[in-house]
Amino acid sequence: MATDRHAGNHLGYRQTKGTQTSPEELSELYAGLKQNYLTDFDVMLTGYAPNAQSVDAIGAIGRDLKLKASTRTGSFFWVLDPVMGDDGRVYVNEDVIPAYRSLLRDADLILPNQFEAEYGRFQVFIPLPLTQSPRLLSGVKITSMSELVDAISRLHKDHRVPHVIVTSVRFDASAPILSVVGSSSSTDGLPRVFKIDIPALDCFFSGTGDMFAALIVVRLREAVSQEELFGTKSWRSPDNVSAPDLPLAKATEKVLGSMHAVLAKTKVARDAELEKMSGPQGAFEKDGEKRLHLRTTKAAEVRLVRNLQDLIEPDVKFQAQALEQSAEWNPARLPQSSSIH
Repeated sequence: MATDRHAGNHLGYRQTKGTQTSPEELSELYAGLKQNYLTDFDVMLTGYAPNAQSVDAIGAIGRDLKLKASTRTGSFFWVLDPVMGDDGRVYVNEDVIPAYRSLLRDADLILPNQFEAEYGRFQVFIPLPLTQSPRLLSGVKITSMSELVDAISRLHKDHRVPHVIVTSVRFDASAPILSVVGSSSSTDGLPRVFKIDIPALDCFFSGTGDMFAALIVVRLREAVSQEELFGTKSWRSPDNVSAPDLPLAKATEKVLGSMHAVLAKTKVARDAELEKMSGPQGAFEKDGEKRLHLRTTKAAEVRLVRNLQDLIEPDVKFQAQALEQSAEWNPARLPQSSSIH
């Protein structure tokens, strides 16, 4: 499938040259595939879209593929990464947020980060900075694991999303641990929530969300194949499968094993490159702010290809743990559906 942006570099550099694919071009590209009978996809991964029109075009493609596969249960699976913002900041047009929400019922797996999951839960669509968000959300934020489980439960219950993974979960910015929290709903819509903790790396990387999304597609297909679930709707496991044993949990364990290894090696290489750049005269420190940012960003480019073996054979050392519903989840705490749009 086509990408939404054609640029010489990612947006982490804060400047770029290139073009964006228009919604019309996305639709036209899909029409070309369709007229040549080239739409026999079993998985579609969608991510960043800058405006609601692009999200709508992506949604029309996803829904058409789901309709095409409707006579063959489990033959098409849609992974939706609703890229809207992070760290308390929305970085898409305001109209993108309700457009993404309109796709939730059609997606099989969604991959919001903690901030995006919060917006999804409270159905608030106004992009404000973090300092204003608590007032906008009536003083309620996702500030604990139990509240995050509530948000996931809402996505299962109200939006019928079968699988959810929330990334970049951390309630204390100074904590040395990041968590990834996921769930596959049971047939009656109840969550089966697992959590995986990983050490936080003191380095900013661009593209880790895209890396996670791409790897989870591969590893989830692998796990589903092993459990022979390709013929089931949304690749959902039987209700007697516990949270840590879900294919989604097993896939996430492998993805995080790969990512932590690659990113840790990237940080080592970055630190060495920055040390080399600084030189004996301290020229690196004398750079202007813009140049300093560009050099630091370049040094932190993820060393993906040179660490290919970590992708092929991950060291699975971060294990999924169940979040027991009796301790973490109480349906009575769920807020009533909001009418705010």
